[in-house]
Amino acid sequence: MAEHNHHAHHEHMHGQNAVAREETKQKQPAHQHSAEHHQVHKNGHAHMIDDFKKRFFFTLALTIPVLLLTPMVQMFLRMGDALRFPGDEYVLFALASIIFFYGGWPFLKGIVTEFRAAQPGMMTLIAVAITTAYLYSSVVVFGLPGSIFFWELATLIDIMLLGHWIEMRSVMGASRALEELSRLMPSEAHKLMSDGSIKEVPLHELKLDDRVVVKPGEKIPVDGEIQEGGTYINEAMLTGESNPVPKKKGAEVIGGSLNGEGAITVLIKKLGKDSFLAQVIQLVKEAQESKSKTQDTANRFAFYLTIVAITVGILTIFVWFFIMNKEFAFSLERAVTVMVIACPHALGLAVPLVVAVSTSIAAVNGLLIRNRAAFENARKIKAVIFDKTGTLTQGKFGVTDVLIFADGLEREELLMYASSVEMHSEHPIAKGIVAAAKKTVHPEEFKAIAGSGAQGKVAGKLAQVVSPVYVNENITDEQDKRIVRLHAQGKTVVYVLLEGKIAGAIALADLLRPEAKQAVVSLQNQGIKCMMLTGDNRLVAKWVSDEIGLDEYFAEVLPQQKAQKIKEVQSRGFVVAMTGDGINDAPALAQADVGIAVGAGTDVAIESADIILVRSNPDDVLNIIRLAKATYRKLVQNLAWATGYNVVVIPLAAGVLYNSGIIVSPAIGAVLMSLSTIIVAINARLLKIKK
Repeated sequence: MAEHNHHAHHEHMHGQNAVAREETKQKQPAHQHSAEHHQVHKNGHAHMIDDFKKRFFFTLALTIPVLLLTPMVQMFLRMGDALRFPGDEYVLFALASIIFFYGGWPFLKGIVTEFRAAQPGMMTLIAVAITTAYLYSSVVVFGLPGSIFFWELATLIDIMLLGHWIEMRSVMGASRALEELSRLMPSEAHKLMSDGSIKEVPLHELKLDDRVVVKPGEKIPVDGEIQEGGTYINEAMLTGESNPVPKKKGAEVIGGSLNGEGAITVLIKKLGKDSFLAQVIQLVKEAQESKSKTQDTANRFAFYLTIVAITVGILTIFVWFFIMNKEFAFSLERAVTVMVIACPHALGLAVPLVVAVSTSIAAVNGLLIRNRAAFENARKIKAVIFDKTGTLTQGKFGVTDVLIFADGLEREELLMYASSVEMHSEHPIAKGIVAAAKKTVHPEEFKAIAGSGAQGKVAGKLAQVVSPVYVNENITDEQDKRIVRLHAQGKTVVYVLLEGKIAGAIALADLLRPEAKQAVVSLQNQGIKCMMLTGDNRLVAKWVSDEIGLDEYFAEVLPQQKAQKIKEVQSRGFVVAMTGDGINDAPALAQADVGIAVGAGTDVAIESADIILVRSNPDDVLNIIRLAKATYRKLVQNLAWATGYNVVVIPLAAGVLYNSGIIVSPAIGAVLMSLSTIIVAINARLLKIKK
């Protein structure tokens, strides 16, 4: 709600910083400028929260003497004239003036912005009520017969400031996705000079066709082509490919990906806005900016109430003064009572309180809400698109099948031979085998088999772990049907040889999350389509889809195509949630109606998401939908209470039952207003996730 309600303040903050931003814009790379822009936005949001907090506590302190100096409150507390003194009404006027101009300033400024945008809403309603109460009460202090409304003015401003402060704290600030993306790149590179020496240089000094050296374990600083060396590169956070990709001379590498165990020399092919990462940044930016800016529900209620309040106020004064021939002071008091009562404290708190409660319930359940509008939209979700790696799968290689070919050999025994040979390797396949084995012994006479595997003496036997290519070339080219099936599922298969004979085979794949299948079934039971989007190959995608029971899958999708796939599904009329954890998912997360990042993912995926799942559990997607539905129900109930009060009290305040002896004084209006607020507050606290 705050994101729309306080558009005015955002514009103001952006306006002040526009010149500074424009100056730095020319000096910075595209991704740095975008990050800086988001930082300004974030700082502006934090400043506004702080501003509302300060104004609230200051006006609250001044409200206490205002209440004590109000004759009606003194009468209610049975204090008699104990606090009366000559000129006390002028002290009351002075205190109320400070509260009106300092505490009411955000609302007075807000009405101007709302009128400029031709969208009167909550700010207009509050500004009209406090201005009417202040001006009328001031005129009464200086001689006009009537009631003083200063205490209503003070409490109204207090509660509205509190409501806005609670609401803004509950609503996450602007997305820092672009800032996080730009952090992926290292700040410096090892530039290879013409004399063969290596010089540390900042990235912005690099030029096309320069050469850089990337050491093991370092991030690759640029998009380019390997000129020397070979390695495995982890591109999971950029492309979604689950396995580290082998790269040798002539292969392309992407800036921001992680180099494995070999040193390489890279020739720079792309820089700046042409680089892969800069293009992903641009996609995220576009997808975020294209999000619909729907006007929030309470604002619409406030707009109608403003029209009603002003219309009824004018009608009241007209009817009493011109038609009923009552004195002007009485007619004006009726009109002012209508205007003050029309601005319900309850409406100011109806949404913020539900927002605060649902945000804390979500946090306790491991769901971090960053974008309220998207979260509230989650109740309408009809399709959930999961990224594969790290979301439906664990993002790590593990053993899925063990085949035994030799008589009398047990599964654990085969894994012991294989893991003993592989125990010192850093390769993901080796790590997966070692993790699956219950027992591992130190191998003797260990040696690598060039390009094909490794061997060593284990428990007195020559054990070899080799690729299918090695088996086809050196032992047999016949393939067991079970092996063919494993290959068809996109799994990686290695053979285990004992004394030169095939003893068995081990299949590995990115392991499925145990809870993924249940999550998909639960969502499908709610009538929600479950789909998968992955950069991985079609065979792997089909295997995962079949195992989990998905409705549909998209495989071999390049990062820049992911947002397009989301658009395709949206064009079928679905409200789409995207769940992912990689940087390559960032444009898709931003494009989706609801972007959900799993907490184990990279920072940028989290920053471009609307909701973050701390537990990385796909089942939590259903919890989001349930909480969104429950939250919406509470919002509707609270808005009904808040405005229902007005429907009843405004006509009474205007004096429609005056002839029957029923008329609502400002005091009774205040009591009813408080009652409405209490009901709204209690109702908000009753919110919970319905299982």
